[in-house]
Amino acid sequence: QVQVVESGGGLVQAGGSLRLSCTASELNVFNRAMAWFRQAPGEERVWVSCINWNDGIKDYADSVKGRFTISRDSVKNTLYLQMTRLQPNDTAMYYCAVQRLYAPCSRLNVDFWGRGTQVTVSS
Repeated sequence: QVQVVESGGGLVQAGGSLRLSCTASELNVFNRAMAWFRQAPGEERVWVSCINWNDGIKDYADSVKGRFTISRDSVKNTLYLQMTRLQPNDTAMYYCAVQRLYAPCSRLNVDFWGRGTQVTVSS
């Protein structure tokens, strides 16, 4: 059974940094993209960043471009999100998502979700 597990969330002051990690067990992520989404209280879940596992091509939402970096370690089968210059409006539950085979990153194309890791940024 596929399990997607995030870690690395926490409480940080504005301007600080955090690194999120995500592992997908019992799943070969080759030919898939993996993504990070986030959901603030009372709001919809929105896409943050995406990486194609095969070629490492990345994409970012405008709100995080220049501050967040997505990466993957193919040996460890682990996805990362390095977050810098965090702001209070980055506060949200962050979810790791495995996309369907050969599908582009989109909430509609998610095969597997993690349970999320909470990021809270204080002002």
